[in-house]
Amino acid sequence: MSADLHHGRHAPQAAIATLIAAGLVALMVSVNPASSSDDGRIRVMVSILPQAEFVEAVGGEHVNVTVMVPPGREPHTYAPIPSQMMALERADLYFEIGAGLEFELVWMPRFVELNGDMLVVNGSKDVRLMKMDEGGATDPHIWLSPENAMTMVQNLCHGLIRIDPLNTSDYENNTRAYLQRLDRLDRNISDALAPLQNRNLLALHPAWGYFAEEYGLTQVAIEKNGRDPTALGMAEILDFAKQHNVSVVFAEPQFSTRMAEDVAAEIGGAVVIVDDLARDYVDNLESVAMKIAEGLSANG
Repeated sequence: MSADLHHGRHAPQAAIATLIAAGLVALMVSVNPASSSDDGRIRVMVSILPQAEFVEAVGGEHVNVTVMVPPGREPHTYAPIPSQMMALERADLYFEIGAGLEFELVWMPRFVELNGDMLVVNGSKDVRLMKMDEGGATDPHIWLSPENAMTMVQNLCHGLIRIDPLNTSDYENNTRAYLQRLDRLDRNISDALAPLQNRNLLALHPAWGYFAEEYGLTQVAIEKNGRDPTALGMAEILDFAKQHNVSVVFAEPQFSTRMAEDVAAEIGGAVVIVDDLARDYVDNLESVAMKIAEGLSANG
């Protein structure tokens, strides 16, 4: 028997075997798209740093997270750099805040156009959204409420399971463990703020609405619609602070504190920095709560 005849007889069987193998690979990829990643992990993109802790807590060893808005920048004005857009082209999942964050309002349509295969998980699904100002704009700062964070984490878990059902049990177990951490955080914050008599929270930037509502505080913001107050607005803020014995202005590190310092000087008070965008979400928010408790205790 010639070599050519031997090859010809088994060619159909080899072709069938090749097709079967290719079909199995295609099936694996369709069930678990992350298998095409360089290190086998799901590529997850998020908008802001606190979400990174959510993703790492739920996804564990199965995820690789990239944050779009870097430390020290704020999501109202940030624009992605070319390397981030290249990373986005290869992403498997985008975990968005989904509550009117300016960065997402501007960029999410472009991100989806750039990577149509990317699953977008809306973190604000089932979160009751609040209005931030008289203009009716939605307050996007949902993550600053531990109760809302619990909902966001569960939304993320569902998205990861949809992409990677083979690791469902890992995602569910990780989610339960992190929800317990968030529940402890909630109780610790409640305990720290419960004794306060003067519950007026004077903030430079109106980021703390959900936090204030959850813990029975009243947020009064110096900025209105992203702008410094008018002369009349400033007079009203100073009158409010003096009438309610407010002596602390809370400001975020991403913004200039000049306006906060001006207000603090007028009321004979101080500026306290609280970060709404720290990556270490649980530890940071507990630290913020302690600063708020101390600051509001200083109010008359």
